[in-house]
Amino acid sequence: MKTIKIISIVILSVITTLGITLCLYFYRNMNYDKNTDKTISRAGFVEKQVVLADGTILNYGEGKNNGIPLMLIHGQGVNWKNYIEVLPELSKYYHVFAIDCHGHGKSSKNKEKYTAEKMGDDFVWFIENVIGQPAVVSGHSSGGLLTAWLASNSPENVIGIVIEDAPFFATEVQRCRKTFAWLDQFQVIHNFLNQTNELNYIRYYLENCYLQTFFGDSWANIKKYAFNYIEKNPNENLRIFFLPPEMNKAFDLLSGEYDLCFGDTFYDCSWFENFDQTDVLSKIKCPSVLIHTNWSYNNEGILLGAMDGNDALNAHELLQSNKLIKINSGHNSHDEKPKEFNKILIEFLDVIR
Repeated sequence: MKTIKIISIVILSVITTLGITLCLYFYRNMNYDKNTDKTISRAGFVEKQVVLADGTILNYGEGKNNGIPLMLIHGQGVNWKNYIEVLPELSKYYHVFAIDCHGHGKSSKNKEKYTAEKMGDDFVWFIENVIGQPAVVSGHSSGGLLTAWLASNSPENVIGIVIEDAPFFATEVQRCRKTFAWLDQFQVIHNFLNQTNELNYIRYYLENCYLQTFFGDSWANIKKYAFNYIEKNPNENLRIFFLPPEMNKAFDLLSGEYDLCFGDTFYDCSWFENFDQTDVLSKIKCPSVLIHTNWSYNNEGILLGAMDGNDALNAHELLQSNKLIKINSGHNSHDEKPKEFNKILIEFLDVIR
């Protein structure tokens, strides 16, 4: 009898623990950004805007003046607050300027500016007129491509660069259609913009994305839940309680703060007008770090990641003073592995001083 009682207590404890763990997991999935603005404010960041002579608005967050300027350039589909996990710590060592790229967040959405060259020119202006002195620049994904463009085309304004998993070479015309990003995002965006039957992009995405091939029959249940959520909460960002924040975050800016026309320029590679990736990398002379995260190819030969190993090594060898660092992380390492990312940026100060 005593043994049965002990076993019952153990089973009850395990069930209770699992229940609490699941509740916490579901709560985090739905509320991961609940304290974003408070955290940013406590870290001393203020959101600001500047208007260029042609009327372009650049929105950005500025931290306290605690050192050398650091310009952060986010990747596609997010905004400057995507750096929330690293902003408080980095602002202790740098004077951080985290910018909303064109077509994202509260910056201007003018599709005529959606090329690396035109965005790069505006970012040079931003460094010279807002930051006011040469800066360290760190960019993630497409922001990493812009980081390389700045260091190559405006070396007098860039002290050093940290490139976070930029899609070098895999984004070139002859290869881009064999990447997850092109199949799951840019092709879907292009097709959505060229049809009129469905007006809600998230619904269209859920029906047509490449991601569903990884979920099999369970995708039907995900769609059913998502469609019901959208119908009941038309003015809110889609949140699927059983999916982790890394997946839910993909829906956040699609509520209106991300211009789909920006993604369309990666469908036809027009964003890369006058941007030769090999040439850009080979002209960079300042100290640099290239962060490479996990990648693989599936059975269809589709690249699941930004770069494969050869791409990263090629970029590393083209950069004249580079350190290649592998992080065991998904594409967004500053969000998934903030301590490792912060360590890289903080140690980089010893390189540039």
